[in-house]
Amino acid sequence: MAVSSPELKAFLIDTPFFGGLSDTSLECLIAMLAERHVEAGATVISEGEPGRSMYIVQSGELAVSKRGAAGRVIDLNRLGPGDFFGEMTLIEVQNRSATLVAASPVMLYELTARNLYTFYKADIHAYAMVMQNINRELCRRLRRADNRFAELAHAEREAETRLPLPPEA
Repeated sequence: MAVSSPELKAFLIDTPFFGGLSDTSLECLIAMLAERHVEAGATVISEGEPGRSMYIVQSGELAVSKRGAAGRVIDLNRLGPGDFFGEMTLIEVQNRSATLVAASPVMLYELTARNLYTFYKADIHAYAMVMQNINRELCRRLRRADNRFAELAHAEREAETRLPLPPEA
């Protein structure tokens, strides 16, 4: 179901995905969005499955997780209004990299790869802006991940220096 309203437009302008688009380009992209309602506890996307669309969170909260060693589930992040996800599969045509489960009832806007391609054909300059916005957000996420890795490595080194030395034989 395609969606459009002044409230939706105002909401989307404030999200990182739609920043810098002209009014006409924004209207074109909005017309391509499909509204999706997800119940709390439902899986929106699963790690490893093929992906053909991305999503913008309008309301609610999603838990992001990844399978670790021996299938253990590792909680990575929480997403809320204004966040988007699923964009990686549109850029690199790989399977989903994480699982997202609705932590509360969620309302999403879906943009399919086919619609994104249609947008590319209709307005290449606006498409380039959208891709630049996606790349900016991916860079922000990579920086946060780098910082977290550095924190974890530092904590591990600190823990190692506090361990008592084994008694000599």
